[in-house]
Amino acid sequence: MAVPELKAVASDLAPSSQAHSTTVIPISSKNLKVACSACNLRELCIPLGLNPDELDQIDSVVNLRRKVKKGMLLFRSGERFASLFAIRSGFFKSYVASEDGHAQVTGFQMAGEVLGLDGISTDYHTCNAIALEDAEVCLMPFNRIEELSREILSLQRHLHKIMSREIVRENDILVLLGSMRSEARLAAFLLNLMARMHARGFSDSQLVLRMTREEIGSYLGLKLETVSRVFSKLSLDGILEVDKRNIRILRNDLLRDIVARAD
Repeated sequence: MAVPELKAVASDLAPSSQAHSTTVIPISSKNLKVACSACNLRELCIPLGLNPDELDQIDSVVNLRRKVKKGMLLFRSGERFASLFAIRSGFFKSYVASEDGHAQVTGFQMAGEVLGLDGISTDYHTCNAIALEDAEVCLMPFNRIEELSREILSLQRHLHKIMSREIVRENDILVLLGSMRSEARLAAFLLNLMARMHARGFSDSQLVLRMTREEIGSYLGLKLETVSRVFSKLSLDGILEVDKRNIRILRNDLLRDIVARAD
């Protein structure tokens, strides 16, 4: 894989503030194992069926990674949009902050998902993205991805699918917040999180929550006390086994019934 000149690119994509506390890492031909063509998450980030030449083209564009420490921002609201970020490892929270300082969680993102889509329409990010654990992302300069998508139609379709998936997810959240009771909201959240983790090769019945109960409540429109109460009830009912942030689903069918009854 030919690696283009990286100095100017790294300068353009570097964090705008030390508050980000991130490290940009060039991908060299000596480290091909982290390139798109050899990444074990590539089926989640890029379309299937690309030929070797097309994979080489994508590799030449996605040639920078960024390490983000737990608690540090990847980007902030109002910052100029330049890149999409494919999460290689780790877990993120996106949120918006009101003038009075109140933070509203808008989503949780994990490995194999893409951050930064909020900046496409206005060229500025409209939310903040913060790492919930040490993470690593691949930088996808949007202007170059746009150019490449005109040459590789399957990449263009894949980008459209990613955007469509985000629209559907936001619509699902609106339905969830508008019509479901607290127990159904938490059940739907856990089932969704478990399904996404399972698609990445993890267990379909056990997970470790990277977010706090307060953050879950902010996302679901519930108070902290309500989230804790519902976790306790689901545990007492034998549906979940809860040990702090370690969750084990004992009765997947009953958890789904809770969501189904809310429809």
